[in-house]
Amino acid sequence: MTLTELSARAGVTVANLSVLKNNRARAVRFSTLTAICQVLNCDPGDLLSVEPLK
Repeated sequence: MTLTELSARAGVTVANLSVLKNNRARAVRFSTLTAICQVLNCDPGDLLSVEPLK
C-alpha cells in the first residue's frame, strides 16, 4: 500500500505518514496510531518498538 492510499484511508496526511515512516517523529497521537492500525488491521505494538538510549 502506498503512503497516498494509507493517507486517504486513515485520514492522516501524507506528510505526517512520511515523518513516521522515516523515523523523524518526536511523538505520535493516539488518534493517528489508531487510524493507521484500523486500516492495516494491526495492533500498535506491531508498529512500534523500543530502542535503548544512546
